[in-house]
Amino acid sequence: MHNITNDQRLREAISQLTPDQQRELGSRFVANVGHLSKDPRIVRAIEAAATPDLSPAELEAAYRAVKTFATQTYTACGSDADWAAQAEHFVAAAAAASLSPDDQNSSKAAWKAAMQARMAKNCEMILNDEGMIANESERQYQMAELFLEKS
Repeated sequence: MHNITNDQRLREAISQLTPDQQRELGSRFVANVGHLSKDPRIVRAIEAAATPDLSPAELEAAYRAVKTFATQTYTACGSDADWAAQAEHFVAAAAAASLSPDDQNSSKAAWKAAMQARMAKNCEMILNDEGMIANESERQYQMAELFLEKS
């Protein structure tokens, strides 16, 4: 039984995962904020990251598509508070992180996806002018615990 109650424990748990497990857990973090984007590349990226038997070429194609989208939406960050556009950027960045190729620090893929997903959730909180949205980090701790129990 893993008891993940803080970021240090989350990072430790993530560091023990294989690249495929990193992608799968990262995809779960992205799926949790996926509603903040209507772009089909996000849906495909989540599906690709969650599918362990995809070929390296299929993973690379999904990564490139969502990385391009994240780069295109980067300009939304810092603009005049279009929080929906900024949230979408962070969802795309989280998806790209979850699909990062094995030679690009995939040992931190799920952690990077988690951080970007939290940024997306923060944008949603601001967009909705609500401070009561459940804590995304706590959700991620629970998601990681469930993932580790099933692995």
